[in-house]
Amino acid sequence: MMDARLTLEKRIEAELKSYDGFVGIYADDLHGNIISMGADEKFETASTVKTYILAALFDQIEKGKASLNDMLTYKEEHVVDGSGVLCALDPGAVLRVKDVATLMIIVSDNIATNIMIDYLGLDTINACIQKLGCKDTVLHNPIHFDLYDKLGTTTPRDYASIFTRLAKGELLNPKADAQMVEIFKKQHYNSMLTKDFPQYFMDSDNTDDVIFKVASKSGSMNACRNDGGIIYTPYGPYVLVMLHKNFSDAMYYAGHPATVFGAKISRMLLDQFLALEGRFVL
Repeated sequence: MMDARLTLEKRIEAELKSYDGFVGIYADDLHGNIISMGADEKFETASTVKTYILAALFDQIEKGKASLNDMLTYKEEHVVDGSGVLCALDPGAVLRVKDVATLMIIVSDNIATNIMIDYLGLDTINACIQKLGCKDTVLHNPIHFDLYDKLGTTTPRDYASIFTRLAKGELLNPKADAQMVEIFKKQHYNSMLTKDFPQYFMDSDNTDDVIFKVASKSGSMNACRNDGGIIYTPYGPYVLVMLHKNFSDAMYYAGHPATVFGAKISRMLLDQFLALEGRFVL
């Protein structure tokens, strides 16, 4: 007789038979049920490493070594191409730490990220990552594509552990975790998680009943397409992380196979969670 616990995994495996790439998945319904496939495989982080940098910032704030109200200067050495809005400004702009951190997450601003790495220090960030128990995660370099070909390394298990603890208010402390979650909720790029969700219930312009909310951080480079975070539903939250690599199409476009297949997996998990009223498994 088939193990009832394997039904969802088998559906995901069947969907991935036709996928040109490898995806590592870690999902936690926060009631003791975990869906795990390739969870300890190492992946390039791309911009998902910004989640760990934000955690390091709040860790330093808790220790009294940083402040959301400190003022930071955008300098020439922070300049880098890619995502964000600061690349449209000239060096010399002065911003609060909270504003830099917010830009780093919600529009994945690469220059803001370099400012934050400069503020905290690479060693401090990596020490915090290890302190948080993410043994397979490291920030290798600031973002300079002409100097470095990799940014960070992580695993689905490590990445999910951050959001699992944030969802429970157990990463740093309830107040700091709540502040981080509010930033992640404003993140603009979550299509791998939400593209196949019922859109009516995600748009406050359509209804006062915004049923699904997401607090997440995605990341893309030629070598990877990643997404992960907390998905809030009427039956409570759950955590989903999907990290992709080994695909042949390096182009960036909305219909990339990693996004298409990731969105299918995300919808499967949503449907199961809703059908079982807050769990992946009965």
